[in-house]
Amino acid sequence: MGEIEGSYRILQTPGTRLGAQYNAGISTLEPGQSLNTALTSSNKGQSKGLQIRVQGLDDAQEFYDMETKADGQALLSEVFKRYNIIESDYFGLEFQTLQLNWVWLESVKLIVKQVRRPMNTLFRLSVKFFPPDPGQLQEEYTRYLFALQMKRDLTEGRLTCSENTAALIASHLVQSEIGDYDDIADREYLNMNKVVPKQEKLQEKIMDFHRRHLGQTPAESDFQVLEIARKLEMYGVRFHPAADREGTKINLSVSHMGLQVFQGNTKINTFNWSKIRKLSFKRKRFLIKLHPEVHGPHQDILEFLMASRDQCKVFWKNCVEHHSFFRLLDQPQPKSKAILFSRGSSFRYSGRTQKQLVEYVRDSGARRIPYQRRNSKVQMSSRSLAPDMSKQSLSLSESLRIPGSPSSATVSFHSLHASSSPPRPEPLHQPPPPQQPARPPSPPKEEPVKAIPQPHYSSAEASMDSPQLSPLSSKSPLCLSPSFQMSTLSLPGQAPSPLQSPALSEVEEEEEGRRKRYPTDKAYFIAKEILTTERTYLKDLEVITVWFRSAVIKENAMPEALMTLLFSNIDPIYEFHRGFLKEIDQRLALWEGRSNAHVKGDYQRIGDVMLKNMCALKEFTGYLQKHDEVLTELEKASKRLKKLEAVYKEFELQKVCYLPLNTFLLKPIQRLMHYKLILERLCKHYASEHRDRNDCKEALKEVAEMAAQLQSSLIRLENFQKLTELQRDLIGIDNLTAPGREFIREGCLYKLTKKGLQQRMFFLFSDMLLYTSKGVTATNQFKVHGQLSLHGMIVEESENEWSVPHCFTIYSAQRTIVVAASSKAEMGKWIQDLNMAIDMAKKSQEKSDVLLDPSLCDRSNRSSDEVSLEQESEDDMHSSRSSLDKQMHHRANTTMHVCWHRNTSVSMSDHSLAVENQLSGYLLRKFKNSNGWQKLWVVFTNFCLFFYKTHQDDFPLASLPLLGYTVSTPGESDSIHKEYVFKLQFKSHVYFFRAESEYTFERWMEVIKSAASATGRVSLLKDPPEMNGN
Repeated sequence: MGEIEGSYRILQTPGTRLGAQYNAGISTLEPGQSLNTALTSSNKGQSKGLQIRVQGLDDAQEFYDMETKADGQALLSEVFKRYNIIESDYFGLEFQTLQLNWVWLESVKLIVKQVRRPMNTLFRLSVKFFPPDPGQLQEEYTRYLFALQMKRDLTEGRLTCSENTAALIASHLVQSEIGDYDDIADREYLNMNKVVPKQEKLQEKIMDFHRRHLGQTPAESDFQVLEIARKLEMYGVRFHPAADREGTKINLSVSHMGLQVFQGNTKINTFNWSKIRKLSFKRKRFLIKLHPEVHGPHQDILEFLMASRDQCKVFWKNCVEHHSFFRLLDQPQPKSKAILFSRGSSFRYSGRTQKQLVEYVRDSGARRIPYQRRNSKVQMSSRSLAPDMSKQSLSLSESLRIPGSPSSATVSFHSLHASSSPPRPEPLHQPPPPQQPARPPSPPKEEPVKAIPQPHYSSAEASMDSPQLSPLSSKSPLCLSPSFQMSTLSLPGQAPSPLQSPALSEVEEEEEGRRKRYPTDKAYFIAKEILTTERTYLKDLEVITVWFRSAVIKENAMPEALMTLLFSNIDPIYEFHRGFLKEIDQRLALWEGRSNAHVKGDYQRIGDVMLKNMCALKEFTGYLQKHDEVLTELEKASKRLKKLEAVYKEFELQKVCYLPLNTFLLKPIQRLMHYKLILERLCKHYASEHRDRNDCKEALKEVAEMAAQLQSSLIRLENFQKLTELQRDLIGIDNLTAPGREFIREGCLYKLTKKGLQQRMFFLFSDMLLYTSKGVTATNQFKVHGQLSLHGMIVEESENEWSVPHCFTIYSAQRTIVVAASSKAEMGKWIQDLNMAIDMAKKSQEKSDVLLDPSLCDRSNRSSDEVSLEQESEDDMHSSRSSLDKQMHHRANTTMHVCWHRNTSVSMSDHSLAVENQLSGYLLRKFKNSNGWQKLWVVFTNFCLFFYKTHQDDFPLASLPLLGYTVSTPGESDSIHKEYVFKLQFKSHVYFFRAESEYTFERWMEVIKSAASATGRVSLLKDPPEMNGN
């Protein structure tokens, strides 16, 4: 029983059943050694101890004399001590079993109980835990060892990738080994050393890439190897063969994010730790128990069949260790042994967790010893001798020093900027050499928000209960409340955080005297704005080209014709901007003098790069003009095809889709407007005789011509996008995207009813006015209560008549309503826009064909001048009580929800202005009552600040809607004695942000004021009305 049907079963002999060693036909004798001498030496070895052979990551072998009863930890400690590895918990020792499977040496068990013949077994030092971001490795030496692991994986065929990517990785490895390109030295090295499979075929390509790494240090090359490798699907993957219930052969793997399922080398599924309730195995069956909401109540247990119980247990142990290392805050306590009966495995991870390891390296002040790159012809690394004293040619500790106490930690603005965008396997639009290498970022430091409960492990066989921090199958609201609501980081793909908690540890700023010297010219910071916003723009394009494509392909939800229309238009644009970003990054690196290449030419300008690429971008105008058709066809198909509609809605639940999906399709045309505005600032800044001004003027001329051609298309697309967004968020109205309809304003007003003033959300269009209440459903949609045609509508102020501040009356053919705004200015905006819309409706000959349910229209014989004071339903009364803290839907940070909770309004012109004022970059953030500063990548778009750990992250940690906030400089009572600091405040919620220069400070103040200052509000009444209804 239990055997796979149809398999051939070999009868066991008594010896094999009792555990006699299987003869694999492999001799364990050393060369020239006889059986007698081997037996003699074996007996002597047992009396004296064990001599164990360990192969390092540089392939050098060393011997270790150990006690016979030494456990695995004793050997690990000796190896780490001899190799001087500080961040040792990332590593382990592996050995091959008789079945030729690589398994990890366990630290708490005796070596002789794990390995039959330890003295004849080769142990390999290997990376055991692969963090998602190499920036999390704080030691240059650790990154060097990781790079050697990538080299080993590439050589052995584990790290599968395209030929271009393999050649690019190999070129960085060659750069780290022999230094700058030399044709003869390159050929000699590649002939003598195997770096990649099929090396002969790729040799010329490797040398071509190597030619571009001029001036790159070994440390930089190591970082680039890791930066490229971490983007690959097979990064850190170790296959464990299995079969599913249908008998299909698959491979299981475990990583920092959870369990992965592969078919061949293609990943077909990922189960994040947050989705897993328990892992267990029973004989040869490996079981994954999911939380019920992941796959529904009937599919919450997945079963995989492995070759043997031993292989099943090995994989289960790997899962336990990975979960403990990446997810837990503290080392799990060992399970107490039962007195009489023992059920299940008592196995626990026995090392430090990643959080503990980061704290240890940061706080211990361990002495860093210079190390020798064994195979490198480049000079020995000058690994810093003290934690706060960098002596590297490019120190990764310069920007984020790691002293003995958190209070003395330092941070520099230029550290994270110094990390270039990830290198591309097929770079486009390469500038001529010399090419500036990319710079690695400083390792970020993190602290958890709260303790994570320790999981329970057992086996029965064995199991692992995984605590669920928050359900990640749906997107949690991104902080509508003034305080930040953080969300855990575990999406498919590369998660950017070492821990599943996204909180960052607070750091203080570097002393002024120790700051790096970077260009102070305003032109440099304007050029840097191009770089930072281009990084965000490329990430926005990836939402469509990478993430959404993956979602529709996986479910086969999109018709082939629509797939072709969508991706054939946006893919070429995405590829162009990948190359453009690389050129800008390289030019900024040369401008800053981060390479010796700047001595060979004057690179302190950006106009030539902009002119070249703006001219090239004109070729893509045809693609941009088709975006109108793409957006329309996608909307039609999502209404027509239920499967596509489901995928569309499911994708908008993903954290990577931090804005409405169709918003990302507008980004390419909006980006042209950004280029135009930035180039205008550059031209205005430059003196007429400046050498860069002519190129900037020509580039501005080119982009202005494209922007003029697409301006009308952009206005139409933005209106269509807003209408489709509202269509999804409003209940009770169909065909909101009727031809000719334009969105004008949305916002919160108080409507006079029999119960008094009731909060309502109003939506003004070119042909009608809708008023809605907020529903009690989990979707947070707004229910339409009334629709008023603008034809014949009259608006009058009526504060004196009703004795309500900021009150005005709307007379329409259907009914008359009295509403009150939150301020005099708000009332003025509404009256102005209403009168403008009424005038537009008079001139328009079309009338809306959209009709609501008869119940929504007042069919009584009430005269038009009689004020509507209708009775509110019980549903309305209860639904209005929902507060900011109870938002549960992923769309809770849209402008309509923010307007609802902040008692304000936003017009279409405000939306257009917000699009023009998009900005991104690194800021230091400080809370009102905290002492230190956090360094964050901040993106401003759609009236909201989105916070990321680094610019490479795929989705935000949190967001802060700015409507209703005031922005100012700190006062004396704030005790902020730093320059370039601005203050954000909403009621009692206060945040401070510090920019890196006067220009960036002014830009952030400008864009935030565009979202916040126009919506500064005063209370509607001295005592705000009780919200009894919606």
